[in-house]
Amino acid sequence: MEVKRRAAEAMVSKLSSVSDQTRTAALCELRLMTKNDAESRPIIAEAGAIPYLTDILYSPSPIQQENACAMLLNLSISVRHSLISTHGLLDALSHALNHPASSAAFASAAAALFSLLSVDDYRSLIGSKRDIIYALVKSLSDRSTPPRSVKDALRALFGISLHPPNRTAVVELGAVPVLFSLVMRDVRVGIVEDATAVIAQVAGCEASLQAFARKIIEIFALRNCENHREFSALANSEMI
Repeated sequence: MEVKRRAAEAMVSKLSSVSDQTRTAALCELRLMTKNDAESRPIIAEAGAIPYLTDILYSPSPIQQENACAMLLNLSISVRHSLISTHGLLDALSHALNHPASSAAFASAAAALFSLLSVDDYRSLIGSKRDIIYALVKSLSDRSTPPRSVKDALRALFGISLHPPNRTAVVELGAVPVLFSLVMRDVRVGIVEDATAVIAQVAGCEASLQAFARKIIEIFALRNCENHREFSALANSEMI
């Protein structure tokens, strides 16, 4: 264990290097350590890695932001309290979600949030960060978002919605029409089920009633238009 501790401390110290190459190499190595060795996670956290990772989430470098997000996801399995108690971490995750350097960085950031949201006491704090909810909803409205990112965003929204006071913000930030669109149009495996699960959570929110009503009216109006077009086409074909 002492050998692991010394190795972790040496690697974490490189995260403060002025050399991008040195920082990137250390991030890649630490990511593998936190992925493959559960015992190393608390050791790396105790060595002071989390504040460095928080800063690196603001990096414009895709490889650095990706590895930092993935490493936070790995750490969230074992040291959730160390993460949530780090000053500025949630704001940094919000930045990574709103300004992802890559789709992989976004997915890992959303997955890390979902892991943190497994703790009841953290849901209120995370839900108070409206920028986080906004980024998750926005990603779902973008049809170019990769399936993995969509699933991780949906799961994070589900975790946020498990805390009833958070549901109003989820609705106010436009989740309802986006979720209904996914349920109606998305054929990718697992996405309809995850979107339905979020809808079920926010359905109990008073603010969702109007949003649900508007969307249902839109659905019926769209269906009526489609039926009218089909009827007109049929009538024209019979006239010919």
